[in-house]
Amino acid sequence: MIDFHSHILPKVDDGSKSVEESVKMLKLLKRQGIETVLATPHFYANHVTVDKFIERRNASYNSLKPYLTDLPKIVLGAEVKFYEGISRLENLQSLCIGDSKLILLEMPMKKWTEYTVRELIELSSKSEIKVVLAHIERYLSFQDKFLLEELISQGILIQANAEFFINFLTRRKAVTMLKKGHIHFIGSDCHNLTSRSPNMELALSYIKRKAGNHFLSQIESLAQRYI
Repeated sequence: MIDFHSHILPKVDDGSKSVEESVKMLKLLKRQGIETVLATPHFYANHVTVDKFIERRNASYNSLKPYLTDLPKIVLGAEVKFYEGISRLENLQSLCIGDSKLILLEMPMKKWTEYTVRELIELSSKSEIKVVLAHIERYLSFQDKFLLEELISQGILIQANAEFFINFLTRRKAVTMLKKGHIHFIGSDCHNLTSRSPNMELALSYIKRKAGNHFLSQIESLAQRYI
């Protein structure tokens, strides 16, 4: 299985604070059945240029690389903070995940404006970009009821956090969305070994129990198609 969202790289954002912590997180993910982890550190265009971000991200990965024997494969990407005008950011495609066209966007925690929605759709229409919305569960309560279906119809893909499938208050909704085709990828969004530790095993177990292996295979196949 693929963990589609993580902050596993050491000392590059608010995730892992050391190589040692990253290695322990990766070992835990391996025990949970994860074979590939997408490293998606935060990118904020108002804090750093794309080139500087990639330089820092790659340096962090290189510090971890000697310890990756018998650990899940790491694919480099970013969790890109959306802002109005992002479609005009130079070298935006350099922030895509691995060699894919997928770009993971962190959206505003409020009701999205018409301009925001239009820009998302415009961005998704670019041949060199395929938009994935990160941890969709955080935004649902702010948006109009049918917006998600509209975005999916425009080719936008959806990632949910494992916690959505674990939390007693949200897990039934998460499975319902998965069955409707409103969730395409699942990620741990892990940051550390304490408050936000790798938790894919619990989510995958719940999906298997409530939706069946078919949906796990569907998630895995789609991820492998792009990564």
